[in-house]
Amino acid sequence: MQLVRQKEHNSQQGHRYAAGSRSRFGVAVAALLVAALGTACGSGGSDGPDKAAKEKAAKAAEAGAAGALSAAEKAKAAQQARVAAAKRWGLRKTPLTAPAAPKEKPEITTRDGFEVEDQEEYPPVFTTVPTEDKVVFLTIDDGSEKDPEFLKMMKELKIPYTAFLSDYVVRDNYPYFKEMQAAGVTLNNHTINHRYMPGLSYEQQREEICGQQDIIQKQFGKRPTLFRPPYGNYNQDTLRAAKSCGIKAVPLWNAEAFTNRMDYREWDRDLHPGDIILTHFRGKEDWKGTMPDMIRHVMKTVTDKGYAVARLEDYL
Repeated sequence: MQLVRQKEHNSQQGHRYAAGSRSRFGVAVAALLVAALGTACGSGGSDGPDKAAKEKAAKAAEAGAAGALSAAEKAKAAQQARVAAAKRWGLRKTPLTAPAAPKEKPEITTRDGFEVEDQEEYPPVFTTVPTEDKVVFLTIDDGSEKDPEFLKMMKELKIPYTAFLSDYVVRDNYPYFKEMQAAGVTLNNHTINHRYMPGLSYEQQREEICGQQDIIQKQFGKRPTLFRPPYGNYNQDTLRAAKSCGIKAVPLWNAEAFTNRMDYREWDRDLHPGDIILTHFRGKEDWKGTMPDMIRHVMKTVTDKGYAVARLEDYL
């Protein structure tokens, strides 16, 4: 019965979406035609320059109408493709679509209790992006598991995510992450060897961070601006070294995803607008499932709570 109700709900949503699209674009087409007639009629006669003006205006109206209808069809096709992809990948609900990126980026500051001495001189450390949008951000660490089905799934579902890579587990298959990058994923810094940073000297930390900056730039053509310390552990030297390597922000996380559960940092054990979700490139050797299994669980949790997954970089 629950499946039947969900299908009915999806069908009703589809009808409302299609009707809304037809209504909106019908108004747009009518407006274009009225504008065209007004322009042509203002000229007076029906011959010579006036006739040419009418024809020109009519063609412009037709082109505008065609463009409007084309946009409607594209939007409808995109939604249908996402619904089909959700069913194909075993999602009970179609993921919600994130709103457009904010025109003004929110001000990012270090979370209370996460400061180091002279914190204002260093990149901010945060677990949640300040926003009223009902969105969360998916981030994936290290690069150990390289599941081609995961890449295919995320591309077909159009779910944005941000990667934080450690070279010691990435270097055996750079092409996998180049394919990820080509799909629009930003590749960021998680150090070369995933060491416990507070246990290293400033120079050793700088080698880990700046070295990974150099590797990512060489292999993928772009120097990262985001850094996540391994295990989420850092000290003042970590942030000082990160800044010297060109890092602008240090996103941590407010929730962590697995194949069968979500762990939360907050006392209410829930998601909040702007929360950053951490997960890892892992497979059956470490989890009771695959990366697609993890995504199915994450998306069920996120969608059931009324959230969309947005692109972290759009808000930073």
